[in-house]
Amino acid sequence: MDVINQLQRQFIDYSTSLHREGFVDDQFTQLQKLQDESSPDFVVEVASLFFEDCEKLINNMARALEQQQGVDFKQVDASVHQLKGSSSSIGAMRVKNVCIAFRSFCEAQNREGCSRCLQQVTHEYSLVKNKLQTLFRLEQQILAAGGSIPVVE
Repeated sequence: MDVINQLQRQFIDYSTSLHREGFVDDQFTQLQKLQDESSPDFVVEVASLFFEDCEKLINNMARALEQQQGVDFKQVDASVHQLKGSSSSIGAMRVKNVCIAFRSFCEAQNREGCSRCLQQVTHEYSLVKNKLQTLFRLEQQILAAGGSIPVVE
């Protein structure tokens, strides 16, 4: 098997595992389908914006939950809501699912529950970021070898 076929096989297997393990959902597949020759870096650019947004929101939530004079749960909830929307639009399913639970702790004004969810969302974000960066590196290796990115259904 030549290098390009091997890399394409790895890409398909890795993409399939991301879906199977719940890291990404069909929304991510839809984003991939929007990428073409006229916008070859579309998914990477969208993901980079998502990463920046997540890091900002996670830091905002952490700062808000560390306040000793009382937590502004409305502010935390607004950040969680925004993170849920961002993760949903890129298809980061596990991050989105943690945000759903996180919002219920915000509504209950449960600081401890919010802190646990913040740890979970930080963990899930870190995992999906690493997984997507690995996928993007595989794409780059395929293109560098002169191949094309296979479409994963």
